[in-house]
Amino acid sequence: MAVKNNLDKEFLKKIENQLLAERARLEKELAQFTKKNPHNASDYDANFPTIGDAEDENAAEVAVYSDNLTLERTLESALRDVNGALKRIEDGTYGICRYCGKPIDPKRLEARPASSACMECKSKFSGK
Repeated sequence: MAVKNNLDKEFLKKIENQLLAERARLEKELAQFTKKNPHNASDYDANFPTIGDAEDENAAEVAVYSDNLTLERTLESALRDVNGALKRIEDGTYGICRYCGKPIDPKRLEARPASSACMECKSKFSGK
């Protein structure tokens, strides 16, 4: 059985609104250079740019595409975190550390609403 959070409804609504705004921003940014994978709704595929046919233009296309792949992965990861946090709000488990099961400090949640780990566990597992 999952541990339920003890955060007040006003705080949760504020966080939920921040997460929804962040999700919209991430999806808008991804839409600028990717298309959704028709087989996986949470996956995006970077578009290969068409700059021209000259050798230097082809090299530029590859460089832009490579940069876009890196950015795509970063934005997809952030979007997964946001969607996970929204799901935890829905489930009533938002604000509970996924590693130790203890409450996450609300100040941490305000600073990084998509957090799924308390600072102690984050430090332990990130090696910092």
